[in-house]
Amino acid sequence: MAQIVVEEKKDDPLVEKTLEITNEQSNNSLEIGQVVVTAQEELKQAPGVSIITADDIKKRPPANDLSDIIRKMPGVNLTGNSSSGQYGNNRQIDIRGMGPENTLILIDGKPVRSRNSVRMGRSGERNTRGDTNWVPAELVERIEVLRGPAAARYGSGAMGGVVNIITKAPTEKTSGSLSWYTNQPESEYEGYSRRYNFSLSGPIVRSLSYRLYGNINKTDADDLKLNQAYVADGATTAPAGREGVRNRDLGAMLRWDMTPNQVFELEGFYNRQGNIYAGDRAVSGTGSELLTTLAGGGRETNIMYRRGFSITHRGTWSWGTSNLIYAYENTRNRRLNEGLAGGSEGSINSSDMTTSEFDNYSLQGDVNIPFKFLFDQIATLGFEYTKEVLDDPFSITQGISGNQTIPGLSGERKRESTQENGALFVESNISLTDRWTLTPGIRYDNHSQFGINWSPSLNTTYKLTDAVSLKGGIARAFKAPNLYQSNTSYLYYTMGNGCPTDYPSLNGGCYVMGNDDLDQEKSWNLELGVSYVDAGWNLGVTYFRNEYEDKIQAGYVPIGTTTGGSTTGRILQWENASKAVVAGWEGTINIPLMGNEGDVLSLNTNFTYMIENKNKRTGEPLSVIPKFTVNSILDWQATQALNLNLSMTLYGYQDPRTFSSQSGSSVTSEDALKQRGGYTLWAVNGNYELTKNWSFGAGINNMFDKELKREGTNAGSGGAGTYNEPGRSYYASAKFTF
Repeated sequence: MAQIVVEEKKDDPLVEKTLEITNEQSNNSLEIGQVVVTAQEELKQAPGVSIITADDIKKRPPANDLSDIIRKMPGVNLTGNSSSGQYGNNRQIDIRGMGPENTLILIDGKPVRSRNSVRMGRSGERNTRGDTNWVPAELVERIEVLRGPAAARYGSGAMGGVVNIITKAPTEKTSGSLSWYTNQPESEYEGYSRRYNFSLSGPIVRSLSYRLYGNINKTDADDLKLNQAYVADGATTAPAGREGVRNRDLGAMLRWDMTPNQVFELEGFYNRQGNIYAGDRAVSGTGSELLTTLAGGGRETNIMYRRGFSITHRGTWSWGTSNLIYAYENTRNRRLNEGLAGGSEGSINSSDMTTSEFDNYSLQGDVNIPFKFLFDQIATLGFEYTKEVLDDPFSITQGISGNQTIPGLSGERKRESTQENGALFVESNISLTDRWTLTPGIRYDNHSQFGINWSPSLNTTYKLTDAVSLKGGIARAFKAPNLYQSNTSYLYYTMGNGCPTDYPSLNGGCYVMGNDDLDQEKSWNLELGVSYVDAGWNLGVTYFRNEYEDKIQAGYVPIGTTTGGSTTGRILQWENASKAVVAGWEGTINIPLMGNEGDVLSLNTNFTYMIENKNKRTGEPLSVIPKFTVNSILDWQATQALNLNLSMTLYGYQDPRTFSSQSGSSVTSEDALKQRGGYTLWAVNGNYELTKNWSFGAGINNMFDKELKREGTNAGSGGAGTYNEPGRSYYASAKFTF
């Protein structure tokens, strides 16, 4: 009979519960590990998994968005939603070149999908910065980054990977903090940041505790003069720099430890995220007087309001552990109206604002059961139900020209879209020997609109020695079409110039409409790695390969023509068309230089090298990312109170897309084929604990002022140079804890 012993440290969320299973008949012990996450060091050593701790964030604080530090992990870069270069400075987390739409963002294990409230344009772009800026940096306990097969069990949208932002738990004793941070760029044309936040947590009565936090944050937009040297001939508005942002965040949690083994948490939050306009537009290369005026006035042209709550139960039982979470997220995306057709698409063309509203419902649970059947095993069985509802009244207002009629699109257009998905998954961690672990798994999804999907996976680890391990995995991952791609009432119109080269306008332009008969995107993800871990040394290299099929894109072959009216238009739709391959190498080289396993002085490096990243049909990259990336940090704990570090990031050259999403043909212009050369960024940081209550930080980002400019508003005018890399800046921080 098995006996479960539970040890809980309430003030340390990393070690919430440790379970020990003792089999009285065999007199052997099987250690399950932690309910929330396996041991931090073990995760850091695993291929395809990276951990960013609160200490890491303190040493290299992000200026605004957590993506600033997440991008330092192997296999991770920042890119736009597609390779078009539109909204080039609104870059999001892109794992292994699969694109931001294939990176799933979680907060405390709960899916965050606010970016789904933003319209997706014909090129696959959304005018959004993503979902990594909803949690202030000071509230983060750790960030888990899962890549490749390790992420497949999380379902739709995790083909590239998963980023799980884990917040600090309530403490046993009353404690709190007040924090201040500022980042001042050297360039007068770049926006500077400042933020203020507080946190407070502790017991209310025995077994009942709380956590409160608040954050005020502002980053100014870049000045239009920043990229003035690259203004197009005859253009009114220069290529936009980085837009600014105002954040207002407030959250509260109540935690009830009903028994030592039964924990309930009730959490609520409110976020306001307003952009400060910098002149961005999607298609138009010339801009307009309106865009220039809005950018010059520092106008908030779109505001995202996010609010919601969650209820969580974690249980420890005689047979194992359980987790159950219900979460609700509501996003109201209020923005100035943008063009929906042709050259004005994605450019603000009105002083009127409309609101799209997005509701995200999630119910998920799992149980972890240790048992012995031939081998010691830990089985995980779980389920997930999600529902997404989008109400976007403006995006479906694009009309049909010249009294034409699109067959099947008549009467009142559908402004609300809904999709639901139910999933079951099971996996078992099997200890075949003391050195060999095998983890088979399978996930079953049943989508309300796109049917059934099976996602099998197999991961394994074999220890050649106590220090050397071989690890590998293969999994099938997927992504369901989004609520714009599948909505037949959502219409894009080009008046002629944007028709495919092989199917020019018949005098009535071309329409691209949603498609409710799409297949889900799918990918087979493979990973093979070897690692050496001993006495502070951590050396490893991993090969990854993703075979991507049924990628959804706006079609290039008409499915019909309009009827009636004085002109005739071609009808296209979103379609599954492309296969793609993404492959490369990731590596880690962590060297202890001084102290016990490098706790005084260490050199920690990771690298990513892309072998392939292309659409097999068109040859264009899925994402415009560097050929290789190297991140390195020399960390020196000079005294118990003083930490100093020197960091370096080396980016290799970047090739632009070679295929036009508008014309469906190869790009030939010299400007569109411009490569962005490699570059290196250096930073120095310091943190000092003055007393047990006061700590301070300061540093210099981009020490040698390697500033890159945005050379065009899209790949067609700027090649791969469609984003800004900010120049030298100085930051300082202060924190008071009690």
